[in-house]
Amino acid sequence: MATAYHNLSSYDPAKVPDGSEMKIGIVVSEWNDKITNALLDGAYKTLVKHGVKEENIVVDFVPGSFELIFGAKHLVENKGLDAVIAFGCVVRGDTPHFDYVCSGVTQGIADMNIRYDVPFIFGLLTTDTMQQAEDRAGGKHGNKGDECAIAAIKMIDFYRRNLSE
Repeated sequence: MATAYHNLSSYDPAKVPDGSEMKIGIVVSEWNDKITNALLDGAYKTLVKHGVKEENIVVDFVPGSFELIFGAKHLVENKGLDAVIAFGCVVRGDTPHFDYVCSGVTQGIADMNIRYDVPFIFGLLTTDTMQQAEDRAGGKHGNKGDECAIAAIKMIDFYRRNLSE
């Protein structure tokens, strides 16, 4: 659904599972850090709000969005996580760099979801303008960080429920 029709921070709290027994990693791109730090802040607060203990939230940083794949892989392999959220922001410029980075990160995160029994949550903003990114990082469209945090909790719950059946 287009963000214009759905606020990224809107959800039914009654439909969010308890996160108290979950350990979640967040890997954050340092590039466009005003945006990525806002996404991190939204996710962190939402995770804590839904019971994830602060000591069970592992945060680390990588230089750019393309490096999110490597960072997410190593967090999951070394930190005993139940899910990993990857935050980055790529704003379209005058060269095809945007297309290569966005495509590479999208494919990389998708591949991780196939290779591991851990959900990797796609938190890469791919926008035409910095204003669009700001609108999705706590601005008029809410915060994609909130949405990713809820997705992580729900996907961990999904995985655990389907293990026991």
